[in-house]
Amino acid sequence: MTDDTLTVDLLDGRTISVPLAWYPRLLHTTAAQRTNWRVAGGGFGIHWPDIDEDLSTAGLLRGAPAPRESTPA
Repeated sequence: MTDDTLTVDLLDGRTISVPLAWYPRLLHTTAAQRTNWRVAGGGFGIHWPDIDEDLSTAGLLRGAPAPRESTPA
């Protein structure tokens, strides 16, 4: 991971790189919080316990940014 990119190496040899701007909760954390992650979802996701953020490999493969929070009407 860099200051602006999340890179994930998959077991099948593929590497996925996505902009951290897609995931504001990760973008606005410290480097220490970003490096504290665990494999989750039976190997199909990543969990950052310090910020309670979860990303799935399926979402990363689809190129799916985090959903935007809706604003109250």
